[in-house]
Amino acid sequence: MLVRRVVPVVLGTLLLAAACSSSNGGAAGPTTSAASRRGGAEIFFPGYKSDVYASVEHWLCRPDLVRNRCGGDLDATVVAADGTLTPEPFVPAKRPAFDCFYVYPTVRLGAEGNAAFDGRYTEETFTVRTQAARFGKECGIYAPLYRQRTLTAPSNANVDYSGIAYADVLDAFRYYLGHLNGGRPFVLIGHSQGAGHLRRLIAEEIDPNPKLRDRLISGLLLGSAVGVPAGKDVGGSFKHVAACRASSNVGCVITYSSFRSTSPPPADSLFGRVREPGQRALCTNPASLGGGSGPLVSYFDARDTAQLIGRVFRVFAAGVANPPAISTPFVALPGLVSSACVDAGPFSYLQLTVHPDPGPRVDDIGGDLTAQWGMHLVDVNVALGNLIDLVGRQAKAWRAAH
Repeated sequence: MLVRRVVPVVLGTLLLAAACSSSNGGAAGPTTSAASRRGGAEIFFPGYKSDVYASVEHWLCRPDLVRNRCGGDLDATVVAADGTLTPEPFVPAKRPAFDCFYVYPTVRLGAEGNAAFDGRYTEETFTVRTQAARFGKECGIYAPLYRQRTLTAPSNANVDYSGIAYADVLDAFRYYLGHLNGGRPFVLIGHSQGAGHLRRLIAEEIDPNPKLRDRLISGLLLGSAVGVPAGKDVGGSFKHVAACRASSNVGCVITYSSFRSTSPPPADSLFGRVREPGQRALCTNPASLGGGSGPLVSYFDARDTAQLIGRVFRVFAAGVANPPAISTPFVALPGLVSSACVDAGPFSYLQLTVHPDPGPRVDDIGGDLTAQWGMHLVDVNVALGNLIDLVGRQAKAWRAAH
């Protein structure tokens, strides 16, 4: 049975419009970094001053926080096609050798222009736990709060809301490098607006700096387009940082926007393309970086506690009598979805194919809004297991090369 949750169009469109805000404009200081050495490893921006990010109140996740939103119960229940439930306890890395710097998508739906540091971070907390926390299996997670461009920010020629948001991300990243990184390699992770800010950060801060670029394991820029010349893996958004085409590649990016195989991007799609002449959106399949199709390892939030990003709305088919309860905060649905990069017309995107089965497990996933949005709601979670595995493999490759 196909399971489709009917999401109110207004709410869904608002959420995703916020999540997909771009990050163009707004100068935020010089792009050259000062550096020193600590224990043989180069420290970038040593002693960097930040009035905001020196305070632990402006971090959602940091390994040293007493209240670390990426900690706590992250256990999952694996649901097989025949309905068998297998507990999967979450085991965080004890001494992670690398970091993950995560920037969340838009979750504030108001018209204030930029979200305030107001202490009310329910949606930010939900999203960081849903999209980023499970990466703690491999890395130490650093997730700053930032004054994201809000959903219904008014048009104002005198205020660059996206520039203000990016300035916060840059400030947090420089503070992280100068005070928290300790010389470790790092992965950048962002979705939609967060990915847009990280795309700019890579272009302005990392791509032109060989030493800092060498510290980058990979960038996961999901639900946001990275431009490349047609038929190339680099040369558009970035001059040096190329597509990851194998788990042994480092200093590269994994990026895509997802659509159902039965609903490819329409002509007015919001994702899967770039506007620059001669360029196309880069697509890297997390299930098969080298090309072709592969199975996805999906993890969804199992509790209806906040916004729609990354949630699962049903685990068992509608006709199953007395389905067992899921007590863990996450549910995994292995083998339900496969993915492949598709290049068609002006679009390059990650095609999601659902594989229904006769067992009691649900035969579909949620995430649909309109055809223009595709499966943007689950860009991260539909491939979360693959992405976590990939950054772990890439970190090993980085260490082997250094």
